[in-house]
Amino acid sequence: MSKKLGKTGAFEELMAIRAGDKLPQDEVIITGEDPLFESPFRIGETIADALAARAVAANDLWQLRTGRRQTISVDVRAAAATCLGGEDMTLRRDTEGQYQPIPASEAMEHMVALTQPWQTADGRWFVPHFNLPHLERRVLDVLKCENTPESVSEAIRRWNADDLEEAIAAAGACGGTVRTPEEWLVHPHGAYLASRPVVEITKLADGDPEPLPPGSQPLSGVRVLDLTRILAGPTAGIGMAEHGADVLMVTAPHLPQVPAFVRDTSHGKRSCFLDFNHENEATRLKELVREADVFIEGYRPDRLEAHGFGVDNLAKLRPGLVYVSVNCYGSGGPFASRAGWDQVAQAVTGVCYTQGIAMKSGQPKLTPVYFCDFLTGFLGTFGGMIALARRAREGGTYRVQVSLCQSAMLVQRQGLIERFDYAPSKLSPEEFESYAVCDNDTCYGDLKSLGPVIRMSETPPRWSRTTPELGSDKAEWLVR
Repeated sequence: MSKKLGKTGAFEELMAIRAGDKLPQDEVIITGEDPLFESPFRIGETIADALAARAVAANDLWQLRTGRRQTISVDVRAAAATCLGGEDMTLRRDTEGQYQPIPASEAMEHMVALTQPWQTADGRWFVPHFNLPHLERRVLDVLKCENTPESVSEAIRRWNADDLEEAIAAAGACGGTVRTPEEWLVHPHGAYLASRPVVEITKLADGDPEPLPPGSQPLSGVRVLDLTRILAGPTAGIGMAEHGADVLMVTAPHLPQVPAFVRDTSHGKRSCFLDFNHENEATRLKELVREADVFIEGYRPDRLEAHGFGVDNLAKLRPGLVYVSVNCYGSGGPFASRAGWDQVAQAVTGVCYTQGIAMKSGQPKLTPVYFCDFLTGFLGTFGGMIALARRAREGGTYRVQVSLCQSAMLVQRQGLIERFDYAPSKLSPEEFESYAVCDNDTCYGDLKSLGPVIRMSETPPRWSRTTPELGSDKAEWLVR
């Protein structure tokens, strides 16, 4: 199947957010169709639409630089495969020179075993989240149980679903009640999100236009601070790097990480350590902000404000900044202060319920991939580039907000697939090779990874730097 510009769906929704001039009829071509995964949702088609929209945003920047536009193509199956992780996304060369899958860690397998829908005392279902040791401890303290599937199941059966959801939130832990799509849309938080665009771009202040720095890619010379971890936020950062930005990841040695996610979302970036709890390091981070163009954060809402790095703080520190916020629950509503993960967004918005019905499993089920994370990251890059183009044309300071729940709702708006029992679950070896990128001598060994899947006729997205070790770079910008 081949789709050209003019189709309805997620792409058109994102183009309405972009606004601006109408695109040439032959600028964007999307080929292929779902399913790649055993799911009724149009995961690949929605992600292909988001990636195509991201490429259009890059094209807008390219036109500002050169006066020219490029042709864009995205394949649905390749787009869907960007949601794969670990052994399906990255291979490592063994001692005999062969690339082999990298097995999932015991910690990841443990998290997956516990982060599932469990039945509650009132006959409903609840998804607790067990990623990262300190967050797991908070959930276990609420449940008063051991970290085994049997113990978690027994403990959750003693709670009513909504009571547990409130208790988990009060403890600063993560989890959500499984709702139907209809229940979510009438819930005050779901109703709030339904009233907002899937990518919110707000002009915070006026300012003089800032022309793009010289360079041969859409984001050449653009400086991006990436203060995110795990998946959605780092995916927004890697998208900036793929279009030519200097992306500097900022983390601290004590912050917990998921090593496989760090490896798979760091391509093309640099990495430094700065702990904003230390005054001298916070000062250095603020110095970097003053020379930055984009600041991406994925912290719990209001967490950065307490340290002087909230949106209002940085808008004053660096007029003209594009501040990108990535979270679970979005820009407002009764759940806005809560933290969450992909699985929690799937639970509360109705995805988990619908997946279970479609699979005829007799209970809710999570989808086979973390599509909320990756889709949210792609939308964050899209929104950031739209804001940069507006800054170049009219000036101003901008905030971009994307969320896992909004991404889950976007996918649901695309409708369902009737048959998906023939889904292969991953690309064929030949398909993988057509997008594969080799990265040798990294701290993880010699890697072969699924590379950027967007095709652009003049500036195809690419990784210009080897995958870094965390903290291996200086806390400074490259010379433009």
